[in-house]
Amino acid sequence: MLYDRGVDFEMGHAATELRHELRDLVKSHVPEDFLGAFTSDPADLEVAQGFCRLLAERGLLCMSWPEEFGGRGSSVWEQTVVREEMWAHHEPRGAQYMGVNWVGPTLMRHGTPAQQRTHLPPIARGEVIWCQGFSEPEAGSDLASLRTTATRDGDGWRISGQKIWTSYATMAQWCFLLARTTRGGKKQAGLTIFLVPMDDPAITVRPIGTMLGPHHLNEVFLDDLRVTEADVLGTVDDGWSIVADVLSFERLGIARYARCERLLQLAPDQLGERWAELPAELRGRWARMLTHCRRARLLAYRLVSLQSEGRVRPTDVAAYRIAVTKLDQDSAEVLMEIAAEAPEDGTELFRREVDDHWRYSQAATVSSGSIEMQRILLSRALLAAT
Repeated sequence: MLYDRGVDFEMGHAATELRHELRDLVKSHVPEDFLGAFTSDPADLEVAQGFCRLLAERGLLCMSWPEEFGGRGSSVWEQTVVREEMWAHHEPRGAQYMGVNWVGPTLMRHGTPAQQRTHLPPIARGEVIWCQGFSEPEAGSDLASLRTTATRDGDGWRISGQKIWTSYATMAQWCFLLARTTRGGKKQAGLTIFLVPMDDPAITVRPIGTMLGPHHLNEVFLDDLRVTEADVLGTVDDGWSIVADVLSFERLGIARYARCERLLQLAPDQLGERWAELPAELRGRWARMLTHCRRARLLAYRLVSLQSEGRVRPTDVAAYRIAVTKLDQDSAEVLMEIAAEAPEDGTELFRREVDDHWRYSQAATVSSGSIEMQRILLSRALLAAT
């Protein structure tokens, strides 16, 4: 039973064929009960790593990247199809979406030829995991207040400080690290991006236990980490301009609406005859959530179009982030109520998927920039336009 009426979101025959290809690959190479790579079972990470390599071999991992960087030069819309299908099926690429969606594009825009040669091929082959060293204990939403410091040391730098909420730090080989290199003036000035290997003994990772699982949140301690000028991305003291690019790529890069819609679409079939017995109010909220999925998809497609023209800004992404993170949480609440009414026989996987979705959604309005900060960004943009 599919409730797919109203706005036509189809992108043409090629996109439809790509969706079928991706779904066939997921069905053939990802276990049916796979709920993501970041569980306590190492086998789930192995599944994701193997699936990434398979996508790379077929030219499907970095479709929209230029051919010289390991991509196929495909359209951003084909990459959007990949993004939607992966997120709808519990992201079997694991943490690779970070490298594909924003680390790689940022390196293409700001990296030196040597940095591009070093880092882009492993990402395109699905062989490397990155983490993001941005937030700190007293610098989350107000990221520019960070205290991690990089100090000149001969022909390089020494970095000391602490990062927090660093997803995938326990499994990453590289960190996209933001540190302060100059003090004085505006706090957004004097920040620099460093590309840091996570196996350096000066780096310590301490996992933070949460209901999200063992790999989503970590503390990272940098104790006199030695890096060279070759590890600096872009211009020293001008890292904030790169951060703006990163956040635009990152916040658009996760198609949360695709998982919400797939689970909502599954619900009537999972409940069978019990569906008609649900309270009309609950079925009405279910229908409203499907409508909100389409709204979030439309917002995403508008941003994809802007991004393809090189015009997307953090404020452009704010409305999408607000809509899609609220969708995550609101749809999770509806789905939990529906799943509670599902028969026990034959619906265990659906109920587990809904539970996983609910747990992940609890952090949705905080991660990658809190919803409060997105509202501030959006309101400032609207006021500036009046």
